[in-house]
Amino acid sequence: MLGKIVEDIHIEKGETVSDLVTQFGNAGGFTAKKFSQAATIFKNMQNDRECLRFFSFTADIISTGVRGVIKDMVKNKMFDVLITTCGTLDHDLARVWKDYYSGTEISDDAKLKEEGINRLYNIFIPNDSYGYILEEKLIPIFKRAAESKKEYSTSEIIAFVGESIANEKKAEDSIVYWAWKNGIPIIVPGITDGSFGSQLWMYSQKDKDFRINVISDEDLLAEKVFKAKKSGALMLGGGISKHHTIWWNQFKSGLDYAIYMTTAVDWDGSLSGAKLEEAVSWGKVKPKAEQVTVEGDVTVLLPMLLASYIG
Repeated sequence: MLGKIVEDIHIEKGETVSDLVTQFGNAGGFTAKKFSQAATIFKNMQNDRECLRFFSFTADIISTGVRGVIKDMVKNKMFDVLITTCGTLDHDLARVWKDYYSGTEISDDAKLKEEGINRLYNIFIPNDSYGYILEEKLIPIFKRAAESKKEYSTSEIIAFVGESIANEKKAEDSIVYWAWKNGIPIIVPGITDGSFGSQLWMYSQKDKDFRINVISDEDLLAEKVFKAKKSGALMLGGGISKHHTIWWNQFKSGLDYAIYMTTAVDWDGSLSGAKLEEAVSWGKVKPKAEQVTVEGDVTVLLPMLLASYIG
């Protein structure tokens, strides 16, 4: 019980993020220790060639600069499957054509409404940078998709969009583009819960034969999960993206590697607040898995995680 002494952290000139995270592990300090464990698990998951690697995340962070971190991870093929929410598509694609702006959480929201500006905590998103531009750009893409075939899974229609934006000036800033480029499926179980889904619905009003088949995504997941010798997941935030990831991994006796980063509390019984230990009882994470739940804001934690991994 008393085998490891708590060591003080010392910051020196030239200290790398990786060096600092190593010190976190020796400091015995609260979230710092958990983050150090996450960094070790992430490295082990990346180095395990038998591991099917999942990445799940919520949409809100794609409105921030963390989009670039996620894009780089996808560009460098650090994951095999992405599971997220519809808003990820909205924010990622809208920013291919329009800009979002740094704002403040202390705002006159009624005034913002009058000015046609939407607030996502401290990010300001003009109407022209969201719904309007997505309708303008996506409807023609969906029309071209329908000319090829009438039924798509969510991962298939997202890949079609990724290919369709390849010649856009800012295409290489896009998660959707790099997922298509690298053949990494993006699965969105709640595809209609956002502007991307609304544009699908709007197009379908003119083309009643056009369909999104979410069961086809489940077939894809079944094919990958049932063949996997091992699996691991980095999960940012909860909700449907987290649950769909751990839900499918119960069919192979649970995740072998699991990192969950969250700001939610666990005492309300929510999935978003539930620590990974709870998932062990459901068979979604293996009892002897390398796993850790890290409480904190992923807009801070994720860049540090990647920086510590690459050295």
